[in-house]
Amino acid sequence: MGDMSISVTEELERVKKENELLRKELNELKKESKHDHKELSLEEYRRYGRQMIVEDFGGLEGQKKLKNANVLVVGAGGLGSPSLPYLVGAGVGHIGIVDNDVVDSSNLHRQVLHDTTKVGVFKCESAKEQLSKLNPNIKIDTYSVRLDAFNAFEIFKDYDVILDCTDTPLARYLISDVAVNLGKTVVSASGLGTEGQVTILNFKNIGPCYRCFYPTPPNPYAVNSCSEGGVIGPCIGLVGTMMAVETLKVLLDIYTIENFKPFLMLYSGFPNQTLRNFKMRGRQSSCQCCGKNPTITKNTIESGEINYSLFCGKRNYNVLEAHERMNVSQFHENYIVNSPSNQVILLDVRPPHHFGISHFDNAINISVPQLTKLNGSFSELQKKLPSLNKNSEVVVLCRYGNDSQVATRMLKDNFGLKNVKDVQGGFFKYIDDIDNSIPQY
Repeated sequence: MGDMSISVTEELERVKKENELLRKELNELKKESKHDHKELSLEEYRRYGRQMIVEDFGGLEGQKKLKNANVLVVGAGGLGSPSLPYLVGAGVGHIGIVDNDVVDSSNLHRQVLHDTTKVGVFKCESAKEQLSKLNPNIKIDTYSVRLDAFNAFEIFKDYDVILDCTDTPLARYLISDVAVNLGKTVVSASGLGTEGQVTILNFKNIGPCYRCFYPTPPNPYAVNSCSEGGVIGPCIGLVGTMMAVETLKVLLDIYTIENFKPFLMLYSGFPNQTLRNFKMRGRQSSCQCCGKNPTITKNTIESGEINYSLFCGKRNYNVLEAHERMNVSQFHENYIVNSPSNQVILLDVRPPHHFGISHFDNAINISVPQLTKLNGSFSELQKKLPSLNKNSEVVVLCRYGNDSQVATRMLKDNFGLKNVKDVQGGFFKYIDDIDNSIPQY
């Protein structure tokens, strides 16, 4: 009886050990399967075949890398619009899109991922609908929120590569800082007018970050947006497409720790198309974010200690008192309905090419930069405005009512004019509220 009891005990012990071993093996298999490449369906073989046979692509293993990849695109506008379809078309398995803006008809000449039927819809949702038609095999998550210091870490954490398709220095610093703290690679680009640039930041935690390139932000008065400086659709489209190419190279391990060298590609579309590649300096040991003694950490970012708005600065257009301004209704009543005397000068301070698109017939165009170049010389200003005297009544307007404030202050303080007012909301506010038959661009 005793021998039988020992035998049963030994057998139970053996079974327990076998079960424990099987559990360990199963856990290992689960870990491997979590990181192992997902298999392709027959439909995916057909769908991606033309890129898998490209020698540099990496064949089937390259396609599996893309299927396992997680890519977040911040901004579904001019840069995100061309990059997203190529990433989805190539088979990147999981795409996230962050954008709290809605589609506007003024976007569509360059943001060709959207269409007229999507005006007023969140760009991320509009993009998801179109991209899902392009490739139903892709998981697409959307975040219709404004990216900030309080949500960025939570959004970024599940992605391998971040595409910075934004258009402000504030957003670029934030994206780079969060990516460094999470160990994420960033493909970053910007574009305006007929030009653009592309780079890769924090590559595998060895490459430089945005702060390494730009320790201090640009003067906010030197930064133009697409709405101010304009943009040619195909030019920004090419820059966005280059972002997709660089992202694929990161995901396919074309770039490695051994061969990666920091770069900045500059594209120019007019008058001749050119593409120049500049070598950039590496990671800086003094960098506040990725250097040896970083002060920009997850804690300082999320706590609000890092104030991106204060760091990047903003333009101050509020330089006039209330009595120095008029609303569009007052302007319409006093200067349009009741034709003003010849003594009243209507000064439009938009750039000449803006003025040429649409303007009031009796307006005279002198842009803010042109006024600045006169250095406060009243005699030089009179050459452009022969009927001007120190007591002339001058009404100033611009596109949105910002530059007109600056110009009004300049005319009063620098040129000594006494009777100058600007129009609140500018030319576009007048069109919106008073006369929408005037062309608006």
